[in-house]
Amino acid sequence: MSIFEYNGSAVVAMVGKNCFAIACDRRLGVQLQTVATDFQRVFKIHDKLYIGLSGLITDVQTLHQRLQFRHKLYHLREERNMKPATFASLVSSILYEKRFGPYLCQPVIAGLDEDAKPFICAMDSLGAKELAKDFVVGGTASESLYGACESMYKPDMEPEELFEVIAQALLSSVDRDCLSGWGGIVYVVSPDQVIVRTLKGRMD
Repeated sequence: MSIFEYNGSAVVAMVGKNCFAIACDRRLGVQLQTVATDFQRVFKIHDKLYIGLSGLITDVQTLHQRLQFRHKLYHLREERNMKPATFASLVSSILYEKRFGPYLCQPVIAGLDEDAKPFICAMDSLGAKELAKDFVVGGTASESLYGACESMYKPDMEPEELFEVIAQALLSSVDRDCLSGWGGIVYVVSPDQVIVRTLKGRMD
């Protein structure tokens, strides 16, 4: 078992029509033992930008605090929020500067830029970016997430349909991975609203 699988996780982001959704499971485990069933892996950076962090929990929390700090500094200096692509470059450089003793995290970033164009991006623990136009995944359930998203995704979905698709993809994927699961949480972000819903999944 690799160190990335130690706590287990499932994170997925998906693009809709002028909106995006990002979702994660809620299990915090130590290998096969479940410690908590309400753990948060998706963090809000600002109203239209979210990051999901899969990997080792201690590094997830440390990296989240560093990114929150850097965004607040940027906001104070520039008096505006960071664009998703700019934020992705920041995350990438923070990860890469620690490449000889990396944060054991694989971020998934999702945001809307000024003209409501969705942006999604995944990275490895060294900050190598993977940009996509449809969906990105991370965590121990990523293989089954790829399969579920591949079969369910279609372009230009409205927020409600996007929620339904990402929720079904997440729930069916974590059922196939014993290190993630215990329900999920989904954020659907469009220019004028944020929908947050908690999913009930198999509790075993």
